[in-house]
Amino acid sequence: MNGKLVGGSLVLGALITGAAVYYLQVYGYYHAVDAAAPAAEVRLTAIETGTPEPILAEDFQGIDADSSPLRYRGCFRTPMSLALLTETFTVYDKATPLTAPGWFSCFDAARIGADIETGRAVAFLSEHDIHPGVDRVVAIYPDGRAYAWQQLNDEAEK
Repeated sequence: MNGKLVGGSLVLGALITGAAVYYLQVYGYYHAVDAAAPAAEVRLTAIETGTPEPILAEDFQGIDADSSPLRYRGCFRTPMSLALLTETFTVYDKATPLTAPGWFSCFDAARIGADIETGRAVAFLSEHDIHPGVDRVVAIYPDGRAYAWQQLNDEAEK
């Protein structure tokens, strides 16, 4: 009887710990980015100056976490044409959208990545080294849909 009690408490403890870790990874550290917050301002790096400049963005939805700079995700629309954007701002060649939690349904990293590869969307450098070794990237579709995330850059791997 004593062994069953010890074994049962170990299993129960493992289940509680697993549930807590799952909750913290998927929900606990994230917070919504207010559309009026500085993190919601969408900027792209200009070709001429090399500095990030704000672009028009509507219907912004975003999430972020203080635990990692790679947890930032954003979904929005821009009325700016893709032709104007590609002539004015730096295209980002190594865009790799990172997955978002399942509950943040507007951001589908697999679809965005596939669309960038096939040319249905264009990725732009938003800001180089927004955190040390991390770039913010924005993918924009011809119809104005746009998505933002942060990913490691080449300097992070050194």
